[in-house]
Amino acid sequence: MPMQGFGQDHVTQSPQAGGLRNAGMALDMDWIGALRVNAPAVNRAAAALPARRVLTGEQRAAWMCKAVACMDLTTLSGDDTAARVARLCAKARQPLRPDLLEAMGMEGLRVGAVCVYHEMITPALEALEGTGIPVAAVSTGFPAGLSPMRLRIAEIEASVAAGAQEIDIVISRRRVLEGRWEALHDELRAFRAACGAAHMKAILATGELGGLRNVARAAMVAMMAGADFIKTSTGKEPVNATLPVTLVMLRMIRDYHERTGWRVGMKPAGGISKAGEALAYLAMLREELGREWLSPELFRFGASSLLADIERQLEQHVSGRPSAGWRHGIG
Repeated sequence: MPMQGFGQDHVTQSPQAGGLRNAGMALDMDWIGALRVNAPAVNRAAAALPARRVLTGEQRAAWMCKAVACMDLTTLSGDDTAARVARLCAKARQPLRPDLLEAMGMEGLRVGAVCVYHEMITPALEALEGTGIPVAAVSTGFPAGLSPMRLRIAEIEASVAAGAQEIDIVISRRRVLEGRWEALHDELRAFRAACGAAHMKAILATGELGGLRNVARAAMVAMMAGADFIKTSTGKEPVNATLPVTLVMLRMIRDYHERTGWRVGMKPAGGISKAGEALAYLAMLREELGREWLSPELFRFGASSLLADIERQLEQHVSGRPSAGWRHGIG
């Protein structure tokens, strides 16, 4: 039997689906300047969440399936090949073993997107043809974002022309560290224009921004510039996604939605490799933004090894027997 509340719900469209996107707005420096973050309170709230939201049995299995549906299955390695990307895309089409999906009533479950470098867009599109699973490409001098502006714009345009439906851009961290918010807004508006019809996911690289207040300000500037998603990390920084950083970003999304009416997506990425960690992020999302954001249109995990741990735990749920991690490769 389908698990209560999930089944076909994992492909529900958000209210902004069908072409409506964050339009952005002029930079409001009064709003940016007024942003404050109580770091000790944020850290306490994030630390308390996992113990406060304990899931077991069918409920835990259902939420793990939701995590799969909201996953950007990712390979961003220098030794990527077309064959590796094809294997990853096969896993994206069928992320869990058919017997597990059948036992849980979750046939048709798939991931939110496949994320690759520009050179791997064509192999990914070929492998995903007919599935409707979007291809995301990292861009703008990923991961450092330090290449000349004209090259970063050209890279976005080339990836869109190649067929990428989503572009994961990286911001210039120096603009945040120097408090140059107008320059950051202008940069992101140019990126948004270059993306055209492709959705723009703005990577803040939060581990390199110098503190939670800067994270809040950078997130708000990115949304004012028209970002469709804000994303924690490239996965290449020493510190990537954390619950405190994600809590701050979710509250900025809520503030932006309350003032403008636009829903912006959230993507924690980097270092989330265990099912229990993913469930904590989903619980935080539900508490802060509500059910409307529990959709791949508005929430994604940047993940590579996470899927293997989820499949391992779901096999244990279905069979009642422990399962070794080595039995569950991602591709």
